[in-house]
Amino acid sequence: MNIPESKNPRIVIVGGGFAGVKLARSLKNKKVQVVLIDKHNYHTFQPLLYQVSSAGLEPDSIAYPLRKIIKKHENAFFRLAEVEQIFPETKSIQTNIGDLSYDYLVIATGTKTNYFGNAAIEKYSMAMKTIPQALDIRSLMLQNLEKAAIAGSNSDRKAFLNFVIVGGGPTGVELAGAIAELKNNILPRDYRDLNPSDMQIHLLEGSSRVLPPMSEHASKKATKFLLDLGVQVHCDTFVKGYDGKTVLTNSDLKLESETLIWAAGVTGSPVHGLNADVLVERVNRYAVNTYSQVNGYPSIFALGDIALMKTEAYPNGHPQVAQPAIQQGELLSKNIINLIEGKPLKEFVYKDKGSMATIGRNKAVVDLSHYKFAGFFAWFVWMFVHLMSLVGFRNRIIVFFNWTYNYINFDKAARLIIRPFKRLD
Repeated sequence: MNIPESKNPRIVIVGGGFAGVKLARSLKNKKVQVVLIDKHNYHTFQPLLYQVSSAGLEPDSIAYPLRKIIKKHENAFFRLAEVEQIFPETKSIQTNIGDLSYDYLVIATGTKTNYFGNAAIEKYSMAMKTIPQALDIRSLMLQNLEKAAIAGSNSDRKAFLNFVIVGGGPTGVELAGAIAELKNNILPRDYRDLNPSDMQIHLLEGSSRVLPPMSEHASKKATKFLLDLGVQVHCDTFVKGYDGKTVLTNSDLKLESETLIWAAGVTGSPVHGLNADVLVERVNRYAVNTYSQVNGYPSIFALGDIALMKTEAYPNGHPQVAQPAIQQGELLSKNIINLIEGKPLKEFVYKDKGSMATIGRNKAVVDLSHYKFAGFFAWFVWMFVHLMSLVGFRNRIIVFFNWTYNYINFDKAARLIIRPFKRLD
């Protein structure tokens, strides 16, 4: 892998998400060698992926080169690679570009889409975990609008204009709201040969309410906002099957749709090589202690979505969102230095800064520990927090101007089919 030998301990970080990037940044110019490995050469700001898929933002405004993040770190290296195996006995890893030894290994590989064993849904539905997937959704959505404009029958036209989103968590709710705004603001102007009322957006949620991780207040407000935008919300509804044309559910609801977007769950994306008992069954996450050490492996750590740290306050682990990953990465940078220097480690305590979701223009919900609010002010808070959280000044400026333009003109400027989507048979 062409990593130079160093007299300093080598820390290998697998994954350039929120946790991996925060850890790498926090180790800047410490007396360690840092090797950051990822199968992509960029960091993705996943909370805004839905805006790429709904034509609100271009992908380069929510992605940032990993090499640029560490370019001023004299002790850091990046390698574009995929880790295939861990060998804890020899403290080494195997990748598709070669092997590498480590003193400390940090696994921050995040999650992947969970289809719960349904092969047909995996084959025909659209996932939204990566930028390429978000671009596929954007292309398919715009292609189906074009197909609807020339459809020979009303049933075909309605199938192209039916958008089904499975999963009423923040991703599903935000995407449903964004597509509804496209229907309300773009369709009447750009597709004058289509009847906007023919375009239907269905949000399916398996539990009794949308945004189940958030408060009842947030759920009720979000549901009202969605209904006001024209989204049809179906709670207590599970998808049983999808063949690319027809969505079958656990109820009498049957939907003809060419577009099903799967946002119903995730599962961990572990690396082979560690004992099977360190992976928590069902969620596929590494069991770690309060220092982020993988159980039984004192020199191997797991951070963020791939880690399951059970505490009294969080008996089922921390929420799989950005803040726990960022906070764990920051603390681990100090704890690794403490390990090297023989100092005691500090336990991780999550500082919950609240949760939020946006449903569209002037519509958002925010849950703080002692205060919950919704509407325009919540939407403004959501925009500010996400804007400031983006990596890179350029990205913040681009997103800010895009949002300003979209707000003034009721427009989504990225309605481009750059890479047509074709479903593989």
